[in-house]
Amino acid sequence: MLDTISNLDRKDHKLLLHACCGPCFTIPYEYLKNNFKVDIYFNNSNIYPYDEYKRRLEELKRYVKEINADVEIIIKDYDNENYMKELMPLKEEKEGSNRCFLCYRKRLEDAFDYAYKHGYEYVTSVMSISRYKNSNKINEIGFELEKKYKDVKWLCSDFKKDNGYEKSIAIIKEHQMYFQHYCGCQISYQNYLKKQQK
Repeated sequence: MLDTISNLDRKDHKLLLHACCGPCFTIPYEYLKNNFKVDIYFNNSNIYPYDEYKRRLEELKRYVKEINADVEIIIKDYDNENYMKELMPLKEEKEGSNRCFLCYRKRLEDAFDYAYKHGYEYVTSVMSISRYKNSNKINEIGFELEKKYKDVKWLCSDFKKDNGYEKSIAIIKEHQMYFQHYCGCQISYQNYLKKQQK
């Protein structure tokens, strides 16, 4: 990512940033805001239940307003039932494996499709800041989609690097942000509830 940024010919390349929540948006935006014209793509029908989806979206909106970020938040309609049809057959797989990789791909391909149709030059995602998400797999999917959507480039990233996760925690505390207790989908929600009962 830093190599790409250092070779940019200008500072206003349009970048569509897939974001799932306010906490994960914090550090990625700090890295990107001075080198791209960033807009947020909130396409997270994986999140369950709907109240949790709304809470994460509202927290993202609140943080964007608090820091006066010059971004548009593009919100795709929530459709958890249809989104989960491909994922539920994989519900027995452990978190962080093929089910999650499919979830990454569904959201990233949707972001690429939107970016292609609306003139964005780059796509990336905040997901790589999470300690629980496979940054190599996220980037692998991104580069595959870059080949399909030829006018849109994938911005390779691992926002965990250089203590990115720890820096995000400091911002979360400073802004008193809601920090979710599970990844998002119905399967991870049920696993979270089971752990709470132990």
